[in-house]
Amino acid sequence: MFRSRHQKGCFSVFYSLGSSPLQYWSTHIQNGYIKRVVDEDIKSIVMEIMGSNVSTTYISGPRDPKMTFGIKLPFLVLLIKNLHKYFTFEVKIFDDQRFMRRFRVSNFQSKTSVKPFCTAMPMGMSPGWNQIHFNLADFTRRAYGTNYMETMRLQIHANVRIRRVYFTDRLYSEEDLPNEFRLISKPTEKKKQREYKVPAARPPSPAKSAATTDRQLSPGGAASGAEPSEAHTERVETEKYY
Repeated sequence: MFRSRHQKGCFSVFYSLGSSPLQYWSTHIQNGYIKRVVDEDIKSIVMEIMGSNVSTTYISGPRDPKMTFGIKLPFLVLLIKNLHKYFTFEVKIFDDQRFMRRFRVSNFQSKTSVKPFCTAMPMGMSPGWNQIHFNLADFTRRAYGTNYMETMRLQIHANVRIRRVYFTDRLYSEEDLPNEFRLISKPTEKKKQREYKVPAARPPSPAKSAATTDRQLSPGGAASGAEPSEAHTERVETEKYY
């Protein structure tokens, strides 16, 4: 299905948001349900799989049973919520001996069981949301002594809430993950809007100011900036003696 597609970094096969989160998956429901709900902890839409029997209510990918994912990235990551009920998921891989191996992981099994074509192992989950990292290459080498080649199929059973399922080429820290692959998206920083100041009016030049002042007339009709006339000066001085 994805064998011919370029695979690098993070490669998603399930995301609870969007118009069709189950486009690659088929649903199998018996005495249960599969629906999208709003999770109160992360305030987002997630897929909830619930059933009275974990083996009869699940999603399986790819949708066509004759097809395979063909994903070569060795790390499987699941963002899931612990509902404090029985839960299991199953991964089918292809190794370099051209055998299809199966890993079955559950929270109700206490011991690891290794068989020629199926390995069952326990899984501990913390309360609330969990980020499960599954090293397919390491488990394949330790269980069967072979090399992991690609992931063929994946099944996720009840009872769980799913946010996202994706594969990676290596282990990423939370800071290195793209924002859309985090459980809680990092708020984007708003760009500061550039402040535009209204330019101040250009002050008049000194020459222009002087010319303007010379043209202003006093209430008597003479220019306000002009020197008083000689006749006016003599009259003022004569009036001082009388």
